[in-house]
Amino acid sequence: MNDKKLKSALISVYYKDHLEEIVNRLHALQVSIISTGGTREFIKKLGIPVTAVEELTGYPSILGGRVKTLHPKVFGGILARNDNTSDIQEMKDYAIDPIDLVVVDLYPFEETLASGASPEDIIEKIDIGGISLIRAAAKNFQDVVIIPSKAQYPLLLEILNGQQGSTSLDQRRKLAMEAFDVTSHYDTAIFNYFNRNRETHAFRQSVEEAKPLRYGENPHQKGTFYGDFGKIFEQLQGKEISYNNLLDIEAAVYLIDDFSETTFAILKHNNACGIASRKTLTSAWADALAADPVSAFGGILITNKVVDEATAIEADKLFFEVIIAPAYEDKALEILKKKKNRIILVRKNTPLPVIQFRSLLNGIVEQDRDVKTETKADMRPVTQREPTDSEYEDLVFANKVVKHTKSNTIVLARNRQLIASGVGQTSRVDALRQAITKARSFGFDTAGAVMASDAFFPFADCVEIANEAGIKVVIQPGGSVRDQDSIDFCNKNGMAMVFTGTRHFKH
Repeated sequence: MNDKKLKSALISVYYKDHLEEIVNRLHALQVSIISTGGTREFIKKLGIPVTAVEELTGYPSILGGRVKTLHPKVFGGILARNDNTSDIQEMKDYAIDPIDLVVVDLYPFEETLASGASPEDIIEKIDIGGISLIRAAAKNFQDVVIIPSKAQYPLLLEILNGQQGSTSLDQRRKLAMEAFDVTSHYDTAIFNYFNRNRETHAFRQSVEEAKPLRYGENPHQKGTFYGDFGKIFEQLQGKEISYNNLLDIEAAVYLIDDFSETTFAILKHNNACGIASRKTLTSAWADALAADPVSAFGGILITNKVVDEATAIEADKLFFEVIIAPAYEDKALEILKKKKNRIILVRKNTPLPVIQFRSLLNGIVEQDRDVKTETKADMRPVTQREPTDSEYEDLVFANKVVKHTKSNTIVLARNRQLIASGVGQTSRVDALRQAITKARSFGFDTAGAVMASDAFFPFADCVEIANEAGIKVVIQPGGSVRDQDSIDFCNKNGMAMVFTGTRHFKH
């Protein structure tokens, strides 16, 4: 009862890919075709009759092509309701013929923006007529079929070939839904371009790619990843990436990006359980693993250098879920690929977002990503003793690690190696005690290590405990009303402490 057979089509597309088959089939089904500009020339070259929009409207394309289809003869034909007697009468009065198929796509705004084009070129790629046609046809889905992009071409061909140009109401409604998906995504991209300086506090995000996950954080939770994972990584082998894998992969990437020297890190539950910077990758791997070989089991491995055969041989001895690197030597890949479920990722040279957001209560919070990484120049000595050059190197290293560790956290490091961390504790004292205990449990002497804290010390207790453990060099943001208590203790006990002025909470 709600099936409708196509009789007339308006076709106006930017991309002509796979259009020939559609046009030929429409012609075979005796569907009359109206078209514009380049699309009309394309159809004419196929030897198929086509009416120019200018013939239909009596107006030429004007303003450099900005106005072609914006006319009552076009939009009246699309928006007229076939079951509305008033609409039918007005169609007769103004000699408007119905249009029951609209095939249109939009100017490539996002592609033009990504190309680094000039502001003038970007603005010219904001589609007006096309998006208006899509919205009009989708609104009137009771009578009109809308094909809003080439992604819907397969369904249209199925309708033309399998159903002889006849459509059901459910098909038209589904296409209308997809049409509004196209227009909302397009409008979001345009809004975010104009609001790139975040002058308007309105949250707009639209991601076209979606991948259902096996489950969310736990098996009883559903999960979906919205985004183009393949833009950042090439997966060479392994099982399907899980929700928890994605969280760990993101944490690993942000951590490793703070290191330029040869570095290997092992992460578990978004935190580094081992990380070391060395002259060779094999030694970086060995010292990263030494920090906590227990937690490393089932972890995520990441490095910023090409994985060689020697490192692959050693890493292969550990069960791990994911390894990430910019590249792999052929022999290294042969070794790593022996375990088929092991996820092997190649990191592509793709910039990562600098804005983060997450759902919170009944809304969303947005923030700048923490991209600040302190160097020696950012460290202000506040004690009588100043760190040595080698101690400064360890402070820079430890502070990078603490920045990427869940709060409250304390990181202990020596010779650019993590020797232990206290992670996610409600008390900074507990985090420090946890780190000291853990370091000693894996055979590390805490004497001579440096200590990094993600936030200030409200009391002197942390430097007191550190001193008892032989830790004589400390880095922290500072900013407590009791900073002087910690400074005084350090001075009395020959400790060096520097302030950065920057807190690095991570929750």
